[in-house]
Amino acid sequence: MFPRPAPGHRLATHRLATAAVALGLLCSLNTSAWAGARNPAGATAHSPTYGHPRITRVPSAAGSETPLSGYAIRSTADVGDSAAAVSSPGYPATGWYPAGPRSTVLAALLADGVYDDPFVSTRLQKIPKAPFQVPWWFRSDFTVTDPSRRTYLDFSGVISAADVYVNGHRVATTDEVTGAYTRHELDVTSLVTAGTNTVAFRVQPNDPNKNLTMGWLDWLQPPPDQNMGIVRDVLVRRGGPVALRDAHVVTKLAVPSLATADLTVQAQARNDSAAPVTAELSGTVAGVALTRSVTLAAHETRTVTFTPADTPELHLASPKVWWPAGMGGQPLYALALTASVAGTVSDSTHETFGIRDVRAPLNPDGARQYSINGRRLLIKGGGWSPDEFLRWDDTYTEDRLRYALDLGLNAIRLEGHIEPDEFFDLADRLGVLTLPGWECCDKWEGQTNPGESGEKWTAADYQVAQASMAAEAARLRDHPSVISFLIGSDAAPDAKIEKNYLDALAAADWPVPVVPAASAKSAPQLGGSGMKMTGPYDWVPPSYWYAKREGGATGFNSETSAGPDIPTLDTLRRMMTPAELDTLWKNPDAKQYHRSPSATFGTLKVYDTALTGRYGAPKSLADYVRKAQLAQYENVRAQYEAYERNQTDASKPSTGVIYWMFNSGWTSLHWQLMDRYLDQGGAYFGAKKANEPLHVQYSYDDRSVVVVNNRHASASGLTARATLFDPDGTQRYDRTVTGVTVQGDGAHSTALTLPASVSGRSATYLARLVLTDADGKEVSRNVYWLSTKPDTLDWAKTDWWHTPTTGDADLTGLSSMPQVPVTATASTTEADGTSTTTVTIRDAGTGSTPSLLTDVHLVDANGKPVLPVRWSDNEVSLWPGETATLTATYRTADLHGSAPQVRVSGWNAVERTVPAGAPEPSPSLSSR
Repeated sequence: MFPRPAPGHRLATHRLATAAVALGLLCSLNTSAWAGARNPAGATAHSPTYGHPRITRVPSAAGSETPLSGYAIRSTADVGDSAAAVSSPGYPATGWYPAGPRSTVLAALLADGVYDDPFVSTRLQKIPKAPFQVPWWFRSDFTVTDPSRRTYLDFSGVISAADVYVNGHRVATTDEVTGAYTRHELDVTSLVTAGTNTVAFRVQPNDPNKNLTMGWLDWLQPPPDQNMGIVRDVLVRRGGPVALRDAHVVTKLAVPSLATADLTVQAQARNDSAAPVTAELSGTVAGVALTRSVTLAAHETRTVTFTPADTPELHLASPKVWWPAGMGGQPLYALALTASVAGTVSDSTHETFGIRDVRAPLNPDGARQYSINGRRLLIKGGGWSPDEFLRWDDTYTEDRLRYALDLGLNAIRLEGHIEPDEFFDLADRLGVLTLPGWECCDKWEGQTNPGESGEKWTAADYQVAQASMAAEAARLRDHPSVISFLIGSDAAPDAKIEKNYLDALAAADWPVPVVPAASAKSAPQLGGSGMKMTGPYDWVPPSYWYAKREGGATGFNSETSAGPDIPTLDTLRRMMTPAELDTLWKNPDAKQYHRSPSATFGTLKVYDTALTGRYGAPKSLADYVRKAQLAQYENVRAQYEAYERNQTDASKPSTGVIYWMFNSGWTSLHWQLMDRYLDQGGAYFGAKKANEPLHVQYSYDDRSVVVVNNRHASASGLTARATLFDPDGTQRYDRTVTGVTVQGDGAHSTALTLPASVSGRSATYLARLVLTDADGKEVSRNVYWLSTKPDTLDWAKTDWWHTPTTGDADLTGLSSMPQVPVTATASTTEADGTSTTTVTIRDAGTGSTPSLLTDVHLVDANGKPVLPVRWSDNEVSLWPGETATLTATYRTADLHGSAPQVRVSGWNAVERTVPAGAPEPSPSLSSR
């Protein structure tokens, strides 16, 4: 089936391997090698992170997988030599640019300092497109000492297509290597020699409307190279006559008891020699020994399966069950298999997996309701964006996923841009659920979404799409963090495309639900999606989220938010010029380059109009940003709180909400809970507050004060107190309710309802909610700024991106709050490379006015934020005499030798910066 090719001829292995991919027969990549140039938050184009490509040393060990260490790249317009010459060892790649092992063309040029930092101002716009409209060469050398071993190139992630050459011979064409997600295995044994060998890819330009690759739509200003390049590892695999491929484990957990689990292990044993062989398979899975003898004819492939029927130990008692973070632990099991021929190892493979049960039926209202291991849960997530130039960085990715956990989220949705293996390894380890799927509105939906720009599919496109599905299914199926695949986004696939996808998924033993679309669309076999995509994507008032219609808190909203998320002043000054910042706060009609290329989202007019109408016209850039943080805090908090409150309703419950978006791939003014540099403002801390495990909240629809319990165990003996104040701190209402009980797993209990009117209350007022446990300990505090005049939604004029308003809440009274002094003391300890700064802040005012949304920022000696940082709480509101103790945890190295400081600011706090002490070893940790 996999004949050894003759030198000088296109390798027949490739075509057959591609067919194997389409049938789900190739196993997933699983490497831990360094994955490309790092782009830490704040790195500039003049801080190159790529060295000149090293020659990759490929060992002879059977089963080894060695990623190419990097490339030299050059435009074909600048290379007059033949493909045979370029792809031959010893070719003098003089003047070529170095690129990392995963790199787009532009990412390499940025790292080499060809262009200035594109995250600043309109520099991205100034990068010409013409250089990226011709193919580029990616060239790399590797050495082997034992050419008698079989050698394969194994890769995906080519954008958009490539001719592939090895040692002067073309081994695959662009007709075969096309699509960002298709998986390819090329048997190059006959071409590899002892010493230096060369592999070269002639990569074609990308157009997401014409190619099944990746695009950006309206997320951000698209990169001028459209991400052309090689964005996943190219592995050089070595082995003997028998190859092991497609190894995986299918788990079946007993639900709801969780008392037992059945494991089924499957792998493909492939004889790549011209003679029959007998292979001895041996290995372990979850500590259970596996052995099997397999006789294979020449070029035969056979499926080898181990089940509890033939290996009773695969029926596990008391299995270690994988849970999302906050619901339990994240134990992982291992599979290791080796194939030996005549006592010599021929190949080996390793996989990790978790044991868990995922179900997502449609509830009586037609909404998709997820359960994990028999426990129902509300999906609370955000939409993921990779780096705009697809630069991979393990640390930066882990920082963002840890932010998700810090926010109390449990899921990340990947609409296209499906990240490399390390992303899902991290999600498995951290307990972050993932919802990968195909993207909308370009070639992926060209056949089914005629209102968008994607071209209709050709016969070849159907094959590429099915091969892409098979490859991603095989790569992702063992990751317990993956709980679905969305085979459509804005549009569902038609019958032919759906069948191709489902056939590929079935062949891969796909273990979790398949969702036909992220919108309320249906597919012939799967039926309804159980999801909605009804917006909004631009500003709406906090009360919007409580209506059980459109984007409000009912069903599963796959992408939604109130649009703009203005970053902190620190970040704005990093990403925009003074002139641009001046326009930002003065001119709502101005096109904002850092928002979107879309005409719909090109300005901040809707947002700015609401900000002025509710809070008053901004008086300066600082005032604009101050009001923006207040507005974003209240809106993001309301979005999550509404979905939290309604999750256990008997009628039309909420089942999932994905904030659009979790993060941005560049320096943005919208759709982000934190900014590109990982700084945090109102949106971040509003989400963090809403998603507390045990939480007291105000309902904008009926004025109820509700306690939501996201813990598994019920809570009782709680006391809820609600107090209303004028902005100057004059108390107008106070009520305490004791003996509050609330069940677990997302249940809520109404403690009290605030009165519709209160004598003497000002038009703008504050509501302070405090929840204490049976021991009198405060477990949740929540402060709202409200108005006797409601925001009035014009539902009749709702469109796909927002619902306009005909009247604004009056929050202008907040501007009358006098500044109050907030004191701060801070100290810092350090252990194992991690510093913890403990800050105690106090409202030292002598009157009655509270300090509203008081922000504490960790900064270095130059006043620059230390990022990333995880705060126990932040943006807190204090009444005179009250104190709050907050902790900040961060990498000591991110201080860059500086002593930490704490900057206190907020809506009406007098800004001040105090020292936090040099990091000192923690007595409690350093003795470990």
